[in-house]
Amino acid sequence: MGVPSAIDLLACPRCAGGLVVAGGAVRCASGHSYDLARQGYLNLLGGPEPANADTAGMVAARERVHATGLFGPVATLVADALAGRGRLLEAGAGTAYYLRRSLGDDPAAVGLALDVAKAAARAAARADQRVAAVVTDVWRTLPVRPRCLDGVLCVFAPRNLGEFARVLRPDGRLVVATPGPGHLAGLRDRHGLLRIPPGKDADVAAAAAEFFELVDTRVARHRADADGTLARDLIAMGPNAFHRVPEEVAAGEVAIDVTVQVFRPLR
Repeated sequence: MGVPSAIDLLACPRCAGGLVVAGGAVRCASGHSYDLARQGYLNLLGGPEPANADTAGMVAARERVHATGLFGPVATLVADALAGRGRLLEAGAGTAYYLRRSLGDDPAAVGLALDVAKAAARAAARADQRVAAVVTDVWRTLPVRPRCLDGVLCVFAPRNLGEFARVLRPDGRLVVATPGPGHLAGLRDRHGLLRIPPGKDADVAAAAAEFFELVDTRVARHRADADGTLARDLIAMGPNAFHRVPEEVAAGEVAIDVTVQVFRPLR
């Protein structure tokens, strides 16, 4: 499954034509060809990874954190908002943790996991056989056919709102999860991590208003004890990893504070 199962959702990034799988490659009718990696992902980036692409170490840390269930309540809110929707896309998908949860138990469901990092695409490709992992820059025109998706999810990731509106069906849903100012409080204070400005959810709603109507808002907020390993992985999985990850991180309480907003297309 993987990429072949979702090929009818994808479009050539050069000419926007349909794609087909041919041997170990993916091609369009105009002759543009893209390699299908042996790890199962499709690279449509058309150039080198940017400097801010997640590293293999960051992706591995994220996998370990997700395995603890710490972000389970966030995944549940996202999945509930997309329940019964069989064709989904996650932008900045990372390991496809939230996408896999949102696909539920439907064997016929299909998910596109888009990320600019090859390390993330490798992880997403092995997450679930229903997931098609694609390396691409979500700030560009998405290599996806118009109005073919039932849902788009964007969890702590870049939001190309115009493109999300283009690829969603009129009855589709966009689900956006953003950290609140209390997210990872305690850990941020102890280690001087990057601060989260207040009002991110309001900023998302304002930016989305050109294309979407906000229909629901929910918050996942809880506290948990994190040992030193988990605390270090929480630092290593995100943008703080580009600055400095302490060799030793003390155990302590961490806060999860995440707002999940649900939007429907205006047209």
